[in-house]
Amino acid sequence: MSPIRVCILRIEGTNCEQETYDAFLELGAHPEMVHLKELTPETLFTYQCLMIPGGFSSGDYVRAGAIFAARMKSRLFSALKRYVEHGYPVGGICNGFQVLVELGFLPRLSDHPEACLSTNDSARFECRPTLLRLENHCAFTRKMGTGSIYEIPSAHAEGKFVSPHTEELMENGQVIFRYVNSQGHYAGYPWNPNGSQYNIAGVSNEQGNVFGMMPHPERAFHRFQNQEWTRHDHEPGGHGRLVFESIIEYARRL
Repeated sequence: MSPIRVCILRIEGTNCEQETYDAFLELGAHPEMVHLKELTPETLFTYQCLMIPGGFSSGDYVRAGAIFAARMKSRLFSALKRYVEHGYPVGGICNGFQVLVELGFLPRLSDHPEACLSTNDSARFECRPTLLRLENHCAFTRKMGTGSIYEIPSAHAEGKFVSPHTEELMENGQVIFRYVNSQGHYAGYPWNPNGSQYNIAGVSNEQGNVFGMMPHPERAFHRFQNQEWTRHDHEPGGHGRLVFESIIEYARRL
């Protein structure tokens, strides 16, 4: 069985591509770090997955992810639409989530953004462990249990999910992760580090193959990266590992 080819797309300012690369590599995939200038409509379809990692692309000038998204739109928009329509998985982590929203690929395909990841309510960069409840499944959560709680760290200044379509997303099952407290209840700051509507931490498109989340699963790939890892000897890896395993399982079935 040939390895799944994963394109990890980057430009100046992305800084989580190495951890994302390492996660896929350890699971037997064939990841490649590809600069946006290198990716063409033809080469895009040689990959079974496209990932946009975290960081501060183009210094987050204008808005977080806006410049990266504008450059993608000018070079690849039509090809990316076909890629998604063919069912290929497209994921964005933190800054990558911001890029997909700015691109108009989340929460649904549109010529203009239909959501925003705005400045945290605290008005500062929040770097902290966060607990996420899996609300619904998508291509990126097939190995995870609905209703289960996962510890995946967040690190962002603009992570407050806001959209006029939030209630519709909830009804459609497009809200994948929500922030909860240690008792598993929806709660405010600091459990919700940014003030997102309905504690939203991650959403997908209606088909479930485009997904974005603000917390960083690549930073919780190994068991010892979770806070109380010594109490969970039965777990083969960190909670974030399941996201990458899910992507690979989904891509193999395409």
